[in-house]
Amino acid sequence: MKLKRKAALSAVAVGVLSALGTAVAAPVYEIKNIEKVPNDPNSEVCKDIKPEDCFYYDFEGAGKGTLDSTRNGYAQGVNSKDELVGIALGRKKLNTEDVDDEFVDADDGIAPSEAISYSVNSEIIANNYPFVASETWVPTFESINGATAPKDSTDTNAVNSVDAQYFGINEDGVRVGNMTAAEKKLPYDGDNADQEFWFYRDYEQRAVAVKDGQQIDLAPPYTSYTNDEEKTANIGGFSGATAINKNGLVVGYAGIDISQNSKNNLDNDCLNKDDLSIPLDICIQQDQFPDSRNVRRINYQIRGYVWQINSDNSVTPESLPLGFTPNDSDNSIYTAQALGVNDDGVVVGRSFVEREGNSNRRRYDAAFWTKKDDGSYEYHWIPVPDVKDDRESIAYDINNNGIAVGSYSTFFSTQTSPVDKFFYYDTKADNAEVITPEDFTGKVSDLRSRGRAINDEGQVVGYTETLDDTSTTRSKVAFLFDEKLEENNFWNINELLTCGSKGYKQSDGDWVRNEVEVTDGSGKSLSYTNKITVVDASDISEDGTIVGTALIQRPAYQVDVNGNPIVDPDTKEPLFVLDADGNPVTNAIPRMVILKPTGEQIKDDEAESFNEKCPYQTKDAQSGTKYERKGAAIFGGLLALIPFAFIRRRNKK
Repeated sequence: MKLKRKAALSAVAVGVLSALGTAVAAPVYEIKNIEKVPNDPNSEVCKDIKPEDCFYYDFEGAGKGTLDSTRNGYAQGVNSKDELVGIALGRKKLNTEDVDDEFVDADDGIAPSEAISYSVNSEIIANNYPFVASETWVPTFESINGATAPKDSTDTNAVNSVDAQYFGINEDGVRVGNMTAAEKKLPYDGDNADQEFWFYRDYEQRAVAVKDGQQIDLAPPYTSYTNDEEKTANIGGFSGATAINKNGLVVGYAGIDISQNSKNNLDNDCLNKDDLSIPLDICIQQDQFPDSRNVRRINYQIRGYVWQINSDNSVTPESLPLGFTPNDSDNSIYTAQALGVNDDGVVVGRSFVEREGNSNRRRYDAAFWTKKDDGSYEYHWIPVPDVKDDRESIAYDINNNGIAVGSYSTFFSTQTSPVDKFFYYDTKADNAEVITPEDFTGKVSDLRSRGRAINDEGQVVGYTETLDDTSTTRSKVAFLFDEKLEENNFWNINELLTCGSKGYKQSDGDWVRNEVEVTDGSGKSLSYTNKITVVDASDISEDGTIVGTALIQRPAYQVDVNGNPIVDPDTKEPLFVLDADGNPVTNAIPRMVILKPTGEQIKDDEAESFNEKCPYQTKDAQSGTKYERKGAAIFGGLLALIPFAFIRRRNKK
């Protein structure tokens, strides 16, 4: 494997770096969306502590870092006005329908998320919810396409059928993302006496923008299929929006056709079937929904796509070219996606391509597109270090200096499977090559990493693996990379956090882990150690504000064989899972996180002393090791819960 550590940058990039100068220290960060929560001063955990010191840190708001009544929260994008967008996932199953009598919806522990399965025979229940946050940084639900909040205070039985997500926001506060259509019903006339309706939706995913409260649908060009017998299936089409720049240019992807196999499936299953026993819309919906293996019978030819939102909110769409031109007889599915855009309208993402024109090396590789004088776009391949052996690559973001960031999949002799490695690439330089920075091991190691966002200061954020020296366990942490730093320019963001942001408090002059007291359904008081770890950084604004995902410890509720919470028969409150010593078993759950620079800085030779007073990983917390700045040993055992389906770029500030 050939790795390029340094390469010639364009004159523009060199000029920008020269103007920015060099830095000698990394910024210290503070988590802004956590607050002090007092423990009961008469509790066991407060026994030997001053009352004013008996507290712990938790995320703000009713949902504690996500929407109320959902399990997971992920921050996706932020602008320079401190406006944030994100996604909440997993409506909680912990509700009054799970027991005979009503009980308190306790937020002290982890309720199991509701498992959603799709069927035309039952109501469609959505499980993805968009949110915004600003100022107080508390997630606030925003309705798209008529969606209802996961916890509707006016109707506890409200069923939401619209899945929606936000991925990006620009300086004017225009949000972009995806949505489904709302549920529709048809009278049921089958053999099930207990069923009254069939259920379907007009489309399963569509790009959307929300500007000044007005929803703007970003429709795909292909929404129906007509066969040789002139029979038509209205399939709704498929599109997604991932990013928006300051000029209102939205980028994403859209279906321009469906595969030949999909056309055959529609013909055989629905259109040409003489004895079709169900309505056509229901037959089409059955092919749209994933089966038990998560396989859909309708699949699209996806291309990168852009939509220009005009001043009157009309939309001008444009398809981006694929990396090569398939033969007319080729029925394979080839995909491209636009994932990021800068204010000059340069788009980055990925596309199928024939590397160096070789049809035997068709790969799904990072790319960028530039606009030509006639308004169309030109494709450009972002090369991988090893054309022959590297698997695939992706570009997530590009700043206004033309520097793109992403990752490529390569092989190391120490690993049996491909490893994603973070890269940056100068789109303005002649004959540019991707640059693979050294990570915090002091080399280009086999730790997996992805660069997800870059600002105009050249600061890159994303996530990387760490390795605990005491085991082979690898976990993810967020990173900050800054080429301007004279010494160490690749940092584990958790090593840049204030002690309070790591879950510590000061007691009698020492920094100690927060102890959290909880009471389970039996009335017994229990305690556990609180800990916060930032595992992914999804965006960074020009002032250095970082948003992403953190894991926080929560005790797990007991559940039965069906996944329903077990509650105390008398109190009707949930019971916690306990270990052999009678202590709560804790799991880490993902919540949105906002990091702001404090104004302090850490020089490389100060890192050990800075973290020694409150190491983010210690032997008594998640089986980690004592802080060690230069080594690969950081921590292990945390769950990597960020779904790749949502790792898409959002906006360029």
